[in-house]
Order: sequence, then structure tokens, then C-alpha cells
Amino acid sequence: MTTTTRFRPCLWFDDQAEQAATFYGTVFPNSRITSVSHYGPDMPGPEGAVMYVEFELDGQAISAINGGPQFTFSEAISLEIMCADQDEVDHYWNGLIADGGEPGPCGWLKDQYGLSWQVVPAALSEMMASDDEAAKQRAMRAVLAMSKLEVAAIQRAFDGT
Repeated sequence: MTTTTRFRPCLWFDDQAEQAATFYGTVFPNSRITSVSHYGPDMPGPEGAVMYVEFELDGQAISAINGGPQFTFSEAISLEIMCADQDEVDHYWNGLIADGGEPGPCGWLKDQYGLSWQVVPAALSEMMASDDEAAKQRAMRAVLAMSKLEVAAIQRAFDGT
């Protein structure tokens, strides 16, 4: 069977979908808002207010709805950013906690809208694919002691040096 099914996250905001999409576009390269829809007459939101936003973050399609205050983000779901190196970790970490975001443990953070992100060096995934259980445990102990992840320190722990 041939399929063209793609997954696209849809984020629920109270009334900040367009502002969030614009903010995320300042953090991620190759990003843009692709469409904005507004509430019309006899709809649940105020007429003319932004209802739905479609945007891309470095080519990843995402949608956002201004659905009201009924639902909020929680750590039960996060968006994971696989970073090539420490410079990328620093860029995304600092960009996403700017303007009211909060650092968390183990590479997790919340942005100013309350959305959880994991800013992770790709090297960590490579380490976790190793057959060396002791090395993986050393690396994870290092991760568990960090807020923003430090690639060199995790690598030293993995290597046992």
C-alpha cells in the first residue's frame, strides 16, 4: 500500500497562536507562516480574531489553533530538537527560554507559551545506541545532573574519562 500520510503537530493556544508561530520562526532557520485563518461571524471565537495558523519550522509543518483557555500544555508531550553540536544546543536552548521561558532538567525546557521542548545533542542518541551498558549508564547519570546538556561532559562520562 502506498501512502502519503504525514504527521503534523497541532498546538492549542488560548489566543497566542500567531505570536507563537512568529516567535518560533525567530529561533528556527528556514521557517515561515504559511497561512492564517480568522474567526467569522457566529463562530466560537471573536469575529476577525486569529483562529488557525499553519507554519513551518525548518521545514517541519506545524499547525496552531486559538481554541481558548480550556486546554494548556504539559510536560506529557514535548518537541525534541536533535542538535548537531554544542553550538546548536546553545542556540535552541537560549532562543526558546528567551522572553519568559524556563529551563528544566535533563535538556528539557518550557518556552514562554508553556510548550515543552527537549534540546538534545545527536551524539547522545548515538551513545544510547551503543552496546556498552556501563558507558550508557555513565552518560545518562551525567545527563540527569544537567539542565542544559553539555556535549563534551556527556562524552567524557560515556568514555569514562
